[in-house]
Amino acid sequence: MNNLLPRLPFADWIDDGVDWLVDTFGTVFDGISAFLKGTVEGAVTLMDLVPSILLAVIFAVIAYFLSTRGIALFTLIGLLFIDYLGYWYPMLQMLALVLTSVAIALLIGIPLGIWGSQQATVKKIINPILDLMQTMPAFVYLLPAIFFFNIGVVPGVVASVIFSMPPTIRLTMLGIEQVPKDLIEATEAFGSKTSQRLLKVQIPLAKSTIMAGVNQSIMLSLSMVVIASMVGAPGLGEEVYRSVTQLKTGKGFETGLSIVIVAIILDRITQHAGNRKNKKVAK
Repeated sequence: MNNLLPRLPFADWIDDGVDWLVDTFGTVFDGISAFLKGTVEGAVTLMDLVPSILLAVIFAVIAYFLSTRGIALFTLIGLLFIDYLGYWYPMLQMLALVLTSVAIALLIGIPLGIWGSQQATVKKIINPILDLMQTMPAFVYLLPAIFFFNIGVVPGVVASVIFSMPPTIRLTMLGIEQVPKDLIEATEAFGSKTSQRLLKVQIPLAKSTIMAGVNQSIMLSLSMVVIASMVGAPGLGEEVYRSVTQLKTGKGFETGLSIVIVAIILDRITQHAGNRKNKKVAK
């Protein structure tokens, strides 16, 4: 059947827009690419300088102080198990990619969340954008990342940042907005400025909700690991992708289990870190 209306060349407009951005801001994209690649590779090199057993102990100690003794023990055993399987270096590559992505997502997301919680107009603008970011298929994020940054670790980082940022923004706004109104009125009665109210009342009380957003961002970033491997991002995701394409079930299970172990460690540590202050108060 022939359509009565002519086809809208929306895809052509997008392609023209991408080409214009690449031609106009190519130098900027090259600088961003060099920075992100250097950050990830530098983090991997730095962690790889430490013997695997010692680094596993360091991570376990961090888990002990931020969470519980059980999680610290699981961290130590889990990381040594990954090392025993022979996936230590790919695990470091994946961890560097995830931590870099989450750090950038937090640096952008938390200030945006704070801004949106203070300005209703900003919130109305941000919410539809977040809806689009969360409903867009993850593979779609890779397309512009490839055009702007070629293949490799950088498009993986960029796609992970975009994919993992919405929970941080939403839960930062939610946490600050849920602070009791009587406390806000009390701070205003004492003549507190907006910055003082935010730093001394709203953000501390919203800490557990903000940390829940951090936790979700980490989990979403980890979920992008395998997808990012399709554009050349290194790490355990690359090992999983190679196992799938080569039909190596055992190797795929090993690498998948390694990703699960890292995900559990990061999930439990961030969950307990967010509730740590509340638990101390309860005691």
